[in-house]
Amino acid sequence: MAISIVYFDLETQRAIDEVGGRPNIHKLGMSAAVTFNSATGTFHRYTESRVKALLQELRSAELVVGYNVIEFDYQVLRGYGDFPFDRVPTLDMMDHLTHRLGFRVSLDSVATATLRISKSGDGLQAIRWYRQGLVDKVLDYCQQDVEITKKLHEHGRTFKLLYYWDRKYQRQMVPVSW
Repeated sequence: MAISIVYFDLETQRAIDEVGGRPNIHKLGMSAAVTFNSATGTFHRYTESRVKALLQELRSAELVVGYNVIEFDYQVLRGYGDFPFDRVPTLDMMDHLTHRLGFRVSLDSVATATLRISKSGDGLQAIRWYRQGLVDKVLDYCQQDVEITKKLHEHGRTFKLLYYWDRKYQRQMVPVSW
């Protein structure tokens, strides 16, 4: 029987330079989050007022899969209280790739090289949308990142490899083990 996987991404209210840098990620504030639960086959959308429900879904997962979730998304959520993220089984694909390659690669680089799919924006654009009151746009953008993350995870699980673009814009392969 397949395990229950929760694919996850969040966006923030503020940029890192507005809160004093990386040591203060917990001060960024969540503007929106989206999950896809493989057990139910459904997306769930969250805003800051529903952060407790998001934490409950993450806690109930047999595996949480995301891209840069350990260093970023989980740190943002720490601003909402003490949550035992170290007890949540997590596959952070960016962390996995960084350990394999020795450097960080963006989600967009991996998505375009592996799936030929581009992201529709970036985190700073999501912050601008949030500030303009366009929360549905932020949620749509976040959901697209979750869809990309899910497809990359499935590709890596099936073929045991992903691709990324190097600094010379050459498509490179990286083996993965998940």
